[in-house]
Amino acid sequence: MGRQFSLEPRNVKLVDTKYRKIKTQIPNPESTSLVRRMRTCEPVSMSGQPVIVWDAAKGCQVYDKSGNCWIDFSSGVVVTNAGHCNPEVQKAILETVEHGLLHSYCFPTEQRGRLEMRISELVPIPDNRVFLLTTGAESTECAIKLARTYGALKSDTKIKIVTFEDAFHGRTMGSQQAGGSPAGKAWIKNLDKDILQVPFPNAFKYQWADEKDEDYSDDRCFAMFLKSLEDAGVNPKEIAGVMTETFQGGWCQLMPKGFVQRLRKFCTEHDILLIFDEVQAGFGRTGKMFGFLHAEVTPDLICCGKGISSSLPLSCVVGRSDVMNLYGPNQMTSTHTGNPVCSAAALASMNYIVGHGLVENAAKMGEVCEKKLREIQRRYPDHIGFVCGVGLAWAVIFTKPGTKEMDCETACDVVERSFEKGLLFFAPVGSGATIKVCPPLMISEEILREGLDTFEEAVSEVLG
Repeated sequence: MGRQFSLEPRNVKLVDTKYRKIKTQIPNPESTSLVRRMRTCEPVSMSGQPVIVWDAAKGCQVYDKSGNCWIDFSSGVVVTNAGHCNPEVQKAILETVEHGLLHSYCFPTEQRGRLEMRISELVPIPDNRVFLLTTGAESTECAIKLARTYGALKSDTKIKIVTFEDAFHGRTMGSQQAGGSPAGKAWIKNLDKDILQVPFPNAFKYQWADEKDEDYSDDRCFAMFLKSLEDAGVNPKEIAGVMTETFQGGWCQLMPKGFVQRLRKFCTEHDILLIFDEVQAGFGRTGKMFGFLHAEVTPDLICCGKGISSSLPLSCVVGRSDVMNLYGPNQMTSTHTGNPVCSAAALASMNYIVGHGLVENAAKMGEVCEKKLREIQRRYPDHIGFVCGVGLAWAVIFTKPGTKEMDCETACDVVERSFEKGLLFFAPVGSGATIKVCPPLMISEEILREGLDTFEEAVSEVLG
């Protein structure tokens, strides 16, 4: 169970810098009053974040009503790639609303059409098709459905879906079964035996997956994937799809490039759909437009969400036309498919990301992140067990001294101390000991460095 952050206001050191303002007790008493009332009508699951009542957000900063201001290293859970309340995104939303169109179901709209064409241009899957949905979980569910439908056309037994340990693909029944957390899907009880997980090539967990190890080889690494299938009694002919996050959400770790290339070859040889979950990685987050481009492969399907619009709920599945066209008219739809307001926001966000070089900025700022975070790790090697990431998606994993055991309490303490200093993270993820550094892609080096220095201060104060 995650940590419920305290509602008790505390006296903290006031902050007044160019980008951070802390003027009140933290949590702000005005915020806690509202949150206490909210907790009487919300499930406890909604109480897992630092106690701030968002009043406004702009660019890389979040504000409450009392004038407190935080540098945002969360991007609202990796959503606001183009920045909070991006002016072009805001303009597109307002124009669509004021024009008089809020909903259209599956009836065609100009907004949906223009967005689909833009996504199709950006995704380097030949002759692709774009299916718009609402959430990332909905997109991964759809990908599983398409993979199984495709496999069943080849053979009645070609239905297995292979995913990876520690993966996160959503919280609906199908997406959670595809996820790699046993605790996360314990509620399901009657798990689908034909959805299985194999070890992700995680450099922290496994020496055979560590590209920095002198004994590492791509062939040996991929051999572990094959051995895991063999140990599970899985014949490749029975696999309909292999799905992986481009970087694991709880680790911000890419698969080794050679591993992915061998996986692509394996899937092609056995007529298996290779699916990349780009919900967190897509639209510039990794320093490339899509994370799979780091491996120089072409997937069969990708799932996108979060940063697709930098704001409103939207997701999509993009893939080969022969797969995407498996269902006929009205057989694969969604109530809010390509909502016109969401579509307008997403198109504006994509155009801003491309037009303002945010992909390139993510790559450049990623180098700043890496250098600073590794410096912090070197200062506290007994407490920070692993740092990994790419572009503007970085993970700092806290461990108990002398072990690889996750230190969830320390990670939460650092998030809370950072919050008191005007730096906003979302609660630790994955194992519960990972702090993710994921600011909006338009962040400047000046703001990023102030945020990273603040993080270092918080770590030093918690660890002593």
